[in-house]
Amino acid sequence: MRGPAKHLTKGVAIYGAGDAILQVVNFFLLGIYVHYNLLTTADFGALGALTAVEAFIKVINRWGLDGAFMRFYLERDAGEPRRRMASSIALFLIGANSLLLALGLVGASWLANVRHIDPGYALSLRLMLVNITLISLTFFPFHVMRMENAAISYSAFTFARAAGTVILRIVLVIGLRTGLAGVYLSDLTMTLILLPLLWRWCRPVIGWTFSFVELRRALRFGLPRLPHGLAQQYIEGGPKLLLQQSAGLPSLGVYQNGATLGTAVRFFTSAFETAWAPFYYATSRQPDAKEVFRKMATYGIAVLALLVAGTTAVARDVIGVILTPAYLEAIGVMPILAIATALQGVYLLTSIGLNLTSRTEFYPVATLTAAGVGFVLGLWLIPQYHLIGAAVTVLVSYLTQVVVAMIFSQRFYPIRYEGSRLARVIAAGVVAAWVGLLLPPMPAWIGVLARGSATVLTYVALLAVTGFFRPTERAFAREMIERFRRRVPVMRPTPTDAR
Repeated sequence: MRGPAKHLTKGVAIYGAGDAILQVVNFFLLGIYVHYNLLTTADFGALGALTAVEAFIKVINRWGLDGAFMRFYLERDAGEPRRRMASSIALFLIGANSLLLALGLVGASWLANVRHIDPGYALSLRLMLVNITLISLTFFPFHVMRMENAAISYSAFTFARAAGTVILRIVLVIGLRTGLAGVYLSDLTMTLILLPLLWRWCRPVIGWTFSFVELRRALRFGLPRLPHGLAQQYIEGGPKLLLQQSAGLPSLGVYQNGATLGTAVRFFTSAFETAWAPFYYATSRQPDAKEVFRKMATYGIAVLALLVAGTTAVARDVIGVILTPAYLEAIGVMPILAIATALQGVYLLTSIGLNLTSRTEFYPVATLTAAGVGFVLGLWLIPQYHLIGAAVTVLVSYLTQVVVAMIFSQRFYPIRYEGSRLARVIAAGVVAAWVGLLLPPMPAWIGVLARGSATVLTYVALLAVTGFFRPTERAFAREMIERFRRRVPVMRPTPTDAR
């Protein structure tokens, strides 16, 4: 069991290392945007609305073919068979997405009006459309890196992209005060810089060959995921758009920043998702695959519970450090959206049976059901409760998705999850968050450290005293601690010090 756990943990750490550093930098930039009024609450509201639109268009631009490419990559022999499959997908995407881009650029002003976005943000919308079209092809090199276990190369590119974007935003948004347009211009500029560098990974699999047979097979696998992807994006994006209509862009701006500050959980789920798919496809060929998946689910949910507890405990202090009192209404949003994001992680862990058995037609069932529940609930909750209503709508939608997808996955690929251990994890997370919140008021910076530390220590202690850790896991932890100690140099007294 150590081998699979170590392999997956290493992948998550490598994929997430760059994000962890850049997340801190992005929080710092967010504070500068707010404190120096470089972006107003209306700007953040427009950013939230455009982000919701962007999420829908990204899914359409992929046509579900990114999943098809990963699914069939290892089934094709390296060389011409794999090139024929990949090239057919790439040429289709270039043609279809170029047409969509032309329509989008012409209709950008109309789309802004439909979404009740100020016409002054139309330039930002156009920059976003161009960028999305260009990055619709970048899944080829990144998926190749993932399937070939080139995690370091993958992380290097993602880190370079994020770091470059941060630098450009400092220049454009902070230095030149270009506003929201500068945010999207930074994204587009980095895409144009990195695309030629990614060609090395595309060259072995993309050429000018084309096969209708390969394209039909890829579309047959991928298109059922298109409504699934759109519904998935509606779960988060739909409430934003409803909140904008009922409360206006400034309220959406507060919600947007509250959601941004709750991204500690999303950081883990994003890194985990990147490493998880190649891991479970490879592991599924082993005789003990279900036992591995069962334990990985326990470990994954344990991490998610801790991150949710920590986010809940430090919510007020984080807003005090990063933002201003104008955003205090987001305090209630952060814990709710942290739980919702954690449920995304649970969904990733428990729905793998649909991919492994190629029953992807049930993904749309789960996400469309969740989106439908969210739509109906949002129409009732959001006009009355605004920010909290939007957050609760997202939470209930993700809970619905997890339940429905898990039911179908268990039907085709049953896995017996560790119910008793998972119950202890959830209980420990609730108590740990409560302990962090019980600490008395203190300066925000100190509060983040004190409440965060108290939450972590309480969580680990509760798992230990309730017997969560097995003897083999305790032995593994002691081994890791001992290895770490051996690597840390010990300061020995010099003869001068001794005197």
